[in-house]
Amino acid sequence: MTRYFFHIAYNGIHYRGWQRQPNVHSIQEVIENKLAKALRLPSITIIGCGRTDAGVHASQFFFHTDLKHPIRDDLKFVLNKILPPTIAIFDIIPTTPNLHARFSAKERTYDYFIHTHKDPFIDQTSSLYVDYQLNLVAMKQAVDLLTKYKDYAAFCKQPDLHNTTICDVRSATLFQNEERTKLRFRIVANRFLRGQIRIIVQKLLEIGVGKFSLDAFEACLKHKKRPQLIRPALPQGLFLSKIYYPDLDLPNKATYTLPNSSWQEIKI
Repeated sequence: MTRYFFHIAYNGIHYRGWQRQPNVHSIQEVIENKLAKALRLPSITIIGCGRTDAGVHASQFFFHTDLKHPIRDDLKFVLNKILPPTIAIFDIIPTTPNLHARFSAKERTYDYFIHTHKDPFIDQTSSLYVDYQLNLVAMKQAVDLLTKYKDYAAFCKQPDLHNTTICDVRSATLFQNEERTKLRFRIVANRFLRGQIRIIVQKLLEIGVGKFSLDAFEACLKHKKRPQLIRPALPQGLFLSKIYYPDLDLPNKATYTLPNSSWQEIKI
């Protein structure tokens, strides 16, 4: 039995998230069906590095599966041919049985993209908040608070579903493009809670337009009390963009979220 790690990316706009669920169109189900077909197996189960919600993307994602027989040399080619254009296979790596796609991951990076002027060519991979006049200084001040607190119960969709709401947020950064028409929020942590990033982004936007105060934002973090109104930002702007394993650290091969010189960090 050999464990194989698959390095992939996907555009999640037309899927109900990563996880296989009854009667919904999921990325996991599509991959399992096509992988079983390519390997001529009746069925196969894959274990993902995490879950993404409906409409959310991954420019870097890993899953593993255990196979009795060595894979064919052209499996990557075959899978990319039969999978839809929204899912790409970058690498297939034989690894040790103790490396687990989900539990061995030590750090995860997410990027959230925002544009303020309608653009039909990025509407599936960035969230439109049209004509928002944003106070970027206040938003940056809120972003800087994120690394100072550990408990994110206030910014979780369903905190009771988690054994703990502690997250080690290692960095949080706000970027703007040269034309000042797009924003990019990046956050890095050991783990994330359900809905956490999109809820944070929504609160950042509310701070940016003066509908939520910086003091109220910090009070949520300090006292672990959920705000009265809690809703997530739009899903299509969110990317899972980096998974770090101590024994497997691969560069992101999807072009959309690779470092770009046009993005400039907002500083106070």
